[in-house]
Amino acid sequence: MASVRFTVTPTKAEDLPGLSDTSPDLSTRSGARVRFGSRESVNRSDPLSEASGGPTTTASGPGGGGADTPEHSSTDQGDGNSKISSVYINNAHGVDDDDFYDRNLALFEEEMDTRPKVSSLLSRLANYTNLTQGAKEHEEAESIGEKKKASKSPQMGTFMGVYLPCLQNIFGVILFLRLTWVVGTAGVLQALCIVFLCCCCTMLTAISMSAIATNGVVPAGGSYFMISRSLGPEFGGAVGLCFYLGTTFAGAMYILGAIEILLMYIAPKAAIFVEGAAMLNNMRVYGTICLLLMSLLVFVGVKYVNKLASIFLACVIVSIVSIYIGALVSAFKEPDFPVCMLGNRTINGHDFVDGKCQKTVQEQIMVEKTTDLWKHFCQSQQLNASCDDYFASNNFSEIKGIPGLASGIISENLWSSYLSKGDVVEKGSLSSSHSSHPASTHQPYVFADITTSFTLLVGIFFPSVTGIMAGSNRSGDLKDAQRSIPIGTILAILTTSIVYLSSVVLFGACIEGVVLRDKFGDSVKGNLVVGTLAWPSPWVIVIGSFFSTCGAGLQSLTGAPRLLQAIAKDNIIPFLRVFGHGKANGEPTWALLLTALIAELGILIASLDLVAPILTMFFLMCYLFVNLACALQTLLRTPNWRPRFSYYHWSLSFLGMIICLALMFISSWYYAIVAMVIAGMIYKYIEYHGAEKEWGDGIRGLSLSAARYALLRLEEGPPHTKNWRPQLLVLLKLDEDAHVKSPRLLTFASQLKAGKGLTIVGTVVSGNFLQSYGEALAAEQTLKHLMDQERVKGFCQCIVAQKPRDGISHMIQSSGLGGMKPNTVVMGWPHAWRQSEDPQSWKTFINTVRVTTAAHLALLVPKNISLFPSNSEPCTEGYIDVWWIVHDGGMLMLLPFLLRQHKVWRKCGMRIFTVAQMEDNSIQMKKDLATFLYHLRIEADVEVVEMHDSDISAYTYERTLMMEQRSQMLRQMRLSKSDREREAQLVKDRNSMLRLTSIGSDDDDDTDGPEQNRMTWTKEKTAQYRATHSGCSTPEGFRDMLSIRPDHSNVRRMHTAVKLNEVIVNKSHDARLVLLNMPGPPRNTEGDENYMEFLEVLTEGLERVLLVRGGGSEVITIYS
Repeated sequence: MASVRFTVTPTKAEDLPGLSDTSPDLSTRSGARVRFGSRESVNRSDPLSEASGGPTTTASGPGGGGADTPEHSSTDQGDGNSKISSVYINNAHGVDDDDFYDRNLALFEEEMDTRPKVSSLLSRLANYTNLTQGAKEHEEAESIGEKKKASKSPQMGTFMGVYLPCLQNIFGVILFLRLTWVVGTAGVLQALCIVFLCCCCTMLTAISMSAIATNGVVPAGGSYFMISRSLGPEFGGAVGLCFYLGTTFAGAMYILGAIEILLMYIAPKAAIFVEGAAMLNNMRVYGTICLLLMSLLVFVGVKYVNKLASIFLACVIVSIVSIYIGALVSAFKEPDFPVCMLGNRTINGHDFVDGKCQKTVQEQIMVEKTTDLWKHFCQSQQLNASCDDYFASNNFSEIKGIPGLASGIISENLWSSYLSKGDVVEKGSLSSSHSSHPASTHQPYVFADITTSFTLLVGIFFPSVTGIMAGSNRSGDLKDAQRSIPIGTILAILTTSIVYLSSVVLFGACIEGVVLRDKFGDSVKGNLVVGTLAWPSPWVIVIGSFFSTCGAGLQSLTGAPRLLQAIAKDNIIPFLRVFGHGKANGEPTWALLLTALIAELGILIASLDLVAPILTMFFLMCYLFVNLACALQTLLRTPNWRPRFSYYHWSLSFLGMIICLALMFISSWYYAIVAMVIAGMIYKYIEYHGAEKEWGDGIRGLSLSAARYALLRLEEGPPHTKNWRPQLLVLLKLDEDAHVKSPRLLTFASQLKAGKGLTIVGTVVSGNFLQSYGEALAAEQTLKHLMDQERVKGFCQCIVAQKPRDGISHMIQSSGLGGMKPNTVVMGWPHAWRQSEDPQSWKTFINTVRVTTAAHLALLVPKNISLFPSNSEPCTEGYIDVWWIVHDGGMLMLLPFLLRQHKVWRKCGMRIFTVAQMEDNSIQMKKDLATFLYHLRIEADVEVVEMHDSDISAYTYERTLMMEQRSQMLRQMRLSKSDREREAQLVKDRNSMLRLTSIGSDDDDDTDGPEQNRMTWTKEKTAQYRATHSGCSTPEGFRDMLSIRPDHSNVRRMHTAVKLNEVIVNKSHDARLVLLNMPGPPRNTEGDENYMEFLEVLTEGLERVLLVRGGGSEVITIYS
């Protein structure tokens, strides 16, 4: 079947070759149907498609395929007459693009820019390449002069890409320098526990890491990228920096290990200082020199480091193999490493040059001569000199330092032998007569240099199991990272764990206990202890361990700056941005400089045993969060959590996390606290000052899960009165320039909330949603900016509606979710409602009051909001006055208490006034109110104000009359849109009346009534119109206005407002804030305007008023 592709160009039919008069009749292709714009095969029934020699039609155009791509016209057959269908689509650009011509997707063509075809998407995904960000491209970038080679696809397998790098990073200085000492001090059993615990920690972490690493591509940065993309930038930055510090201090530890091997075992005479703390100063000097040389090597080129890496790894493997061979050989032939003992105390082999482990030797017959050891214990070399008591009462003996595998020495080495600093290393099975006084440090014993404990040994040993991230860091170089990382890392941990556990047993079974506890090998004449077991010579281990530690140090100094650079380039920690820059080839120069400075701090500590616990903390912190990330993702069942590595479980991750936490506090509780404080400070710094990043992290998933759980719990029943707190919906109004008209409303809301509970800030944009969407987004941004300024924690909501009152109603109904719905509405007072020609402002206000009442929500209306204090203007004195006129759930009591939690109102006192009528017992009311407040635990002054019955004053009557007259006038003066246009037309036509010409109105297209389409004005019509449409413009209309008699109910309401206002102004004229019950609007909407007047009268003469309307439920209780 011939596969054909069709392209159509805007050409006339007669211009196409093959469609001229001489072309074959295509109607012979019966039943053939050809689709355009897709790589479809022609129908099998088409005889021409089956033979290459069949006639084809080609279209030559800018996008045409020429001879290579035959292009056909479609033919339709019907009614026996063939005719060419209209297939010519205007392709102005001449682009051969299948997307334009796929008829099956024509419905979606307008959305192609936002919703691409699946084929386009897949092609883009296929073109995506995972760029390697490790050391490989840096090597290539260094060869600037060389011709750039075509990039090769990653080819490294599991063995070379993951297994060997992990081995090299895990095996290190501790194995050669400290493991024998750990075994001797802790005993074989406890040493096995330490090794097993540490290996379990790394194995569980590796399982978690494998799950994360196989859940997508992990670029260079390894654990940092894993954690930051799983737990978010805050955790990622904090743990990434911890990992960076751990790697940097590891570099310092490896350098100190290398210098220790150099000065102790290779060239002891190279020591510069010999007095006092000589060894520490030697370590500092040589360590600094070594650090400078290594940093220079890394700066010059990382390719040299990578070339040396294989040599260093070979040194490690050779050294370990020589230990195993030596252990097996010792079963048949013990190496000759005698240890001199005085009683059960171990003698330092450096201190007797003659090699005689005796007090005296016989040179000639009957002539005894003292040995080198004699002078260390006696005042002179004479036989009758006074000597140390212990020396006098015990004899020297020699034991084998390496008894061999078959000696059964393991039975002595099973148990621990912890020593304090300055204690002599002793062999418990040897007899001795102890003297009362302890050994002097001037005597040639082997002393413990530090006080040991199980916890200390854990901290010192743990760095020897780190390095498990080496494989995941190289994911870009691997052929199949999803498969190689788990297998390679877990196999490397299993290998190293077996080596460590077997080494513990072999050391305990082959080496004498006192030699094991001799950290620096003084008892075996300064040989490296593990070297004494090696075959064929201790130098194999000495040289091998020296190069391997140097190599590990170089790897740390290479990896740490790149990790810091990765963190800096993510731009989540602003002050680290400078470290994202480097040389032209991408080398992190500034990061290397900082790394060298931090490593120098570790070198100045100068003790391997003190540096090891520091990096233990940082690595454990890192591993803890890797486990946490895996556990969280598994438990939250995030849709994106689909690791290829399936042998993981959240319980394993949690166990790993617990072990990490336990190891941190076991090894050094104060270092653990310091590491956590550092991580916490970095976390908070990123949270407050860091760049905003959205990586789809697990913490966000945790937040969503916790929020969902909490919302469902809140739905279980109505909130208890004890748990009631105002959940605010703050209604703000925007002006024409999208600026908030009353920003102090938000200030007041922030003072009321003190950062607690729910706050939703809402506004309504007038218009159609489809046209006003951009305006709504801009309004939302304005609200967010204002919320940030006022430090209000909450959400903003912008609704687009044709009418503001409808929008507010929708917002009140739909704001919030589940149990987190607003229960209190805060809105401003419409200030210019009297002056406003448009009644919509105050009508919207009254409608909102009605809606909140219907929704059983509380309502707060601050009046004169511009006079309310800002957050930077605390009230130093004064009172918050509460006028408790009617009880509506206790809001009036609760609000002042909440306000006084804020610094602005904290120093204000609280006064509660209540109104007593003539029939009330005001004295008893005051007592009851004081008792009630006492049980509410609210401190306030109480006053009962008596309101005597009095006749309605002339002022009240006059005020009511003015109100009603004004209302009627406004009703008559407020013209509809059509009325205004009629009035405008009338003014326009007055000028034309002199000519008595009939003029057609052209400006009334938008008017409402049907009769406004065409109008003719005359003098008679004008007079008639004015008479009927302006009630107060005639003497009769004005007379009607004057004859208005005020409604009795309005007079009574006005009387209440006036009386209450007199009392309130009298008592609270100097109050900082007056809280007042807000009366409800009338049921009949006719009296809405009067309602506004009543509220004005009620609050006249008061500077700051908060009108409060309860939601119908109790919000305060006397019960605990």
